[in-house]
Amino acid sequence: MPKPSEIITTVAGLMNDPSQTQYTNIVCLPYFNLALDELQETFELNDIPVTHETSASIKIKAGIDRLGHDTNPALPSDLIEIKQLWESPTGINAWIPVTKNEFIPHAIENATLISQFLVWALEKGRIRFTAANSDNDLKIDYIGSIFNTPILIKDINVNLPFTNVKTYLEYKTGALCAMFIAENESRALALDSLTGTALSRALGIPIKGMQSIVTRRRPFRHSFKRRGVSY
Repeated sequence: MPKPSEIITTVAGLMNDPSQTQYTNIVCLPYFNLALDELQETFELNDIPVTHETSASIKIKAGIDRLGHDTNPALPSDLIEIKQLWESPTGINAWIPVTKNEFIPHAIENATLISQFLVWALEKGRIRFTAANSDNDLKIDYIGSIFNTPILIKDINVNLPFTNVKTYLEYKTGALCAMFIAENESRALALDSLTGTALSRALGIPIKGMQSIVTRRRPFRHSFKRRGVSY
């Protein structure tokens, strides 16, 4: 798996500075982090499976009606977008889905508490649900961040978690360095063009794996047409 330092070494080569006299790790690292953030947002936007996460069980005590990054317990720190919420009586692992609404129905806001949440909604960045009269566990299926950015200089020799992002990050970081360090627009455009091709490959590999279409091939025989088989 690629290291940030290896990618920056390639960037320096793309900028005709193989000895890294000008394009050092420290100089290039901010642009590498920018490229990494953009790649992460693209993966999230396209719902690429590497962004899919499921939280551990989160115990919600009776009477509690919200969960956020500023509550105790808190939402997962890498949570970007919730895909599905599940609930179970604490310690039972009998998970059932909680229905998402745009708002908590006003008709049940002050209703007698029951043992389930039943519905939830997003409110000011928090999960809001109807409080239950007993402790429940929550589990969250969500889109999560895959890179812990910004990468610091002390971590440039630590492997990134995915292999097929290397060429994209090399070209994209190089394009940013060409534009904002060298102020060489023609080289920036050339590198950005290569970035687009590399991104198509980086997205195409997992997207291909997401496709579950079964192809039924026609048999190769002379009598096929006369059998009237339709595919």
